[in-house]
Amino acid sequence: MLAQAGSASGTGQKEQAVTLWKQAAVAYPTDKSPWLSIAQTRYEAGQYGDAIINAQEVLVRDPNDTLANSIIAISGLRLSTRSLADLSRQNNLSGSIRTESQDLAKLLRESLGESVLVPPAPAPTPAAAPARGKVAAKKAGGKAKAADSSADPFDALK
Repeated sequence: MLAQAGSASGTGQKEQAVTLWKQAAVAYPTDKSPWLSIAQTRYEAGQYGDAIINAQEVLVRDPNDTLANSIIAISGLRLSTRSLADLSRQNNLSGSIRTESQDLAKLLRESLGESVLVPPAPAPTPAAAPARGKVAAKKAGGKAKAADSSADPFDALK
């Protein structure tokens, strides 16, 4: 079942893979791997609430699983950030909610040993002086890379 689920996931059939992982979890209730695969799949899909629930199933089976704890921490932060942004846009981030959010941000900064919770983006490096002609422009365009948005979200927790 795990091999079939992995195969389905690899071909982009994520929901079929999740169904197979759930079947494997029922068949082998002490195995954490189906739950971890579901948690990772849900995280990658931006379904952070589901990712947390499935990562908690991993922790029931292995309380020291670092990846499951990371999924819970990062997913929780992403949900919190989204909710705080929504409240801020609605001008409802005030009073005790604002104070508690600031206290939590301070606790996170201290836990991570950082002076700021989210460091500013690095300054763009100055571009090289443009070369003459269209050929040089084509070469420069071919070398340009888009920012990698698929960076491992758990790197900061290692």
